[in-house]
Amino acid sequence: MLMQARNAEEYFANKNTFTTGPVELSKKIADGENIVIVDVRKEEDYRGGHIPGSINLPEGEWHTLQGLCTDVPNILYCYTPTCHLASKAAQCFARQGFHIMEMEGGFQAWKEAGLEVEK
Repeated sequence: MLMQARNAEEYFANKNTFTTGPVELSKKIADGENIVIVDVRKEEDYRGGHIPGSINLPEGEWHTLQGLCTDVPNILYCYTPTCHLASKAAQCFARQGFHIMEMEGGFQAWKEAGLEVEK
């Protein structure tokens, strides 16, 4: 029982460190926090609508690391709650030494929360 509690504590500590949600991210934006928001979806999907202030870094361009910042959190998002593109990007960028977080739920969750979309 104690081992399960320790595992749960470690799991949730990591989750809180490496993920955020749409509402929390919108608050970070409103508060002017120094963050980089990275949309890892295809360019045409980004052009169709994205989180305000986000940059687009689709999978074919990950190797460039363009727009990422080494001294602030880089918050990544993709399409939906079941899309793993952002977590793959997070793994790739973390390997390069970047501070990475993932916005859970993807752009779908952002829109469902009724938050602003930029085109």
